[in-house]
Amino acid sequence: MYEILYNGIEEKKEYEEIVKKVISQCFKEESIENSKLSVTITLTTLENIQKINKTYRNIDKTTDVLSFPMFEKDELEQKIKNKDFIHEDILGDIVIAIERVKEQAKEYGHSFERELSYMIVHGFYHLMGYDHLQDEDKKIMRQKEEKILTDLNMNRE
Repeated sequence: MYEILYNGIEEKKEYEEIVKKVISQCFKEESIENSKLSVTITLTTLENIQKINKTYRNIDKTTDVLSFPMFEKDELEQKIKNKDFIHEDILGDIVIAIERVKEQAKEYGHSFERELSYMIVHGFYHLMGYDHLQDEDKKIMRQKEEKILTDLNMNRE
């Protein structure tokens, strides 16, 4: 279902517990918990996420989360509908800058756990083909994100 990688930061059980809880809820919500889909989550530094952002998106800036989906939204929806998972498929990769998570938790006045959970959920829905460039798409994505966070009792504090 998921794999956690650490790139330049210390491994922490707290991170792993949050990832497990949130990804499990995301998979359950989207009814893909019995699929052979998996997600790789890399927890890293601001410096590393900036390099990744520059390399793959040609944006030379730090960010909080990056998502690299393996499927187009329509293709993924068909695979899920038809239960077309003969072997394990990678849903995609999520990269999260832990330093930024800490900064934003403080800035927004909520817990580190809530902020990391939001980053994971946000990245997951990008992997599922959702986006927030258009207002209507943003509304749909935000509703899905908030549902997961509410189900996990991670409402804004």
